[in-house]
Amino acid sequence: MHPYFLMIFVVLMYAGNILTGKAINELPPFTIAFFRLLVAFIVIFPIGYKSAREYTGTFLEYKKPFLVMTLTGITFFNTFIYGSLQFTTASKVSILETVIPVATVILSAIFLKEHLGKVQWLGIVLSFVGALWVVMGGKISTLTGLNWNIGDAIMIGAIFSWAIYSIFVKRYMHQFPAYGALLVMTGISVIVLFPLVMLEWMLTGIPDLAHANLWSGLLYLGIFPSFIALLCYNRAVDQLGASQASIFLNFLPVVTMTGAFLWLGERITFMQAAGALVVITGVILTTQVKKNISVNVKEQAEGDRPAFNK
Repeated sequence: MHPYFLMIFVVLMYAGNILTGKAINELPPFTIAFFRLLVAFIVIFPIGYKSAREYTGTFLEYKKPFLVMTLTGITFFNTFIYGSLQFTTASKVSILETVIPVATVILSAIFLKEHLGKVQWLGIVLSFVGALWVVMGGKISTLTGLNWNIGDAIMIGAIFSWAIYSIFVKRYMHQFPAYGALLVMTGISVIVLFPLVMLEWMLTGIPDLAHANLWSGLLYLGIFPSFIALLCYNRAVDQLGASQASIFLNFLPVVTMTGAFLWLGERITFMQAAGALVVITGVILTTQVKKNISVNVKEQAEGDRPAFNK
């Protein structure tokens, strides 16, 4: 299949993660994240078990950075998203999620001492202003007020969680087999989330899991954005390169906002559309400048890998 079509499917599946998370948000966030990862673990196990076992020594040698990647990228990233969707719209979540590459660039500049050019700084400012524009509904003057949506605040956790994950992925993920690492990460996440789910049920009550639509949503989350999207993304990256393939992810807000309007009945405002456009422009400026001054060989040498579990 042509890599462009593969990336279209990836964007559709990642948008479906947000839309489905919103559609089944009668379930609390830790519960959604736990069952999503449990399904993903079962699906990935036949493919990842052999390589995970062969690389046991590597997992132990790099256990600290591997644990950081697991907790930030697999365990809590989507938990933050599902928590955010309890309070805010799918459209807002998708726009704010687009800021992640910019946050990654900022953290890379701070901790890895990567140089940022003027155009990248312009992109960072545009992305930041666009995100604030969306959160504030176009009324930046309300920034100092106390009427922030808690869902928007939770998304800040998701943004920086994935940004930290991305930095560690760049430095360490090339040490591990892709599917073996995903299997181990998913397994650890299931173990970490289990007591949190029990605590969540103690505080909020045991949710009614008897409805078929809830399980169809959980199965979708565990199979498509967690696994099928990864296969498509890997294939597309092999043919296009990581930088070019990642451009397609900038269309996530457009697809999600359309789906939210058609499926969830969300109202899309001009302010949201304008803010999304500003964010996407800023992300492209921030991330693509680096691509223009790099070569694919350098990316591969640095261990550039596709995102695992968005």
